[in-house]
Amino acid sequence: MDWIEPDWPAAPQVRAVCTTRRGGVSGGPFASMNPADHVGDDPSHVQRNRAILRNALGLPADPHWLRQVHGCAVAETGGRPVGCEADAAVASDPGEVCAVLTADCLPLLFCDSGGTRVAAVHAGWRGLAAGVIEAAVAAMGKPPPDLLCWLGPAIGPEAFQVGSELRQRFVDQVPACAVAFRPAPGDKWLADLFALARQRLAAVGVDRVWGGYLCTYSEPGRFFSYRREGTTGRMASLIWIDPDS
Repeated sequence: MDWIEPDWPAAPQVRAVCTTRRGGVSGGPFASMNPADHVGDDPSHVQRNRAILRNALGLPADPHWLRQVHGCAVAETGGRPVGCEADAAVASDPGEVCAVLTADCLPLLFCDSGGTRVAAVHAGWRGLAAGVIEAAVAAMGKPPPDLLCWLGPAIGPEAFQVGSELRQRFVDQVPACAVAFRPAPGDKWLADLFALARQRLAAVGVDRVWGGYLCTYSEPGRFFSYRREGTTGRMASLIWIDPDS
């Protein structure tokens, strides 16, 4: 398996990983490490990939896979059934693995400086506009200046072309968002998801932010990209508190 570990000063008991498309058993457009069961992949391949993922990463339990709907609901993992409808998960119990799936949308991982609380967030443009970052920060239950955040792989600012209506939606909410959009031919705009996320994080008091430089669209050998491929797999971003620390 090939995976990415955030380069951030999290407490030693906090473990965090983002998978790539390499190292699984799926074929075709899902090649090869696809852990998503909602994209049309062979279910037996998905289950095998999840088992490979758990074993390779030494996960203390199966991740809490969510039914993501591009909204702002946050699930507390303790006692919640796997597969609940939400776009973020938070945990404070050691061994509870929060997870989100993405393929161009932005995954965010959070922890507090003491390593007592963690969260994983799925934020595409719909989730950003709906307030999923703000909801996740509130659900952490910690002072925002005490939080650390890592921005995982997402479609980059050179590839994410959007229409004027989408840009205007963000600008109407927060006029300062205009700096996250650059004109493109044909009355289009290039949107910077990383910049939009950083703005919203700063607005709620989270200023300890890392990552935000890996583009899913421009690296077809390493990342799935829905915008590039249409039918494709997903990467998993996971975070948990090590029960053995």
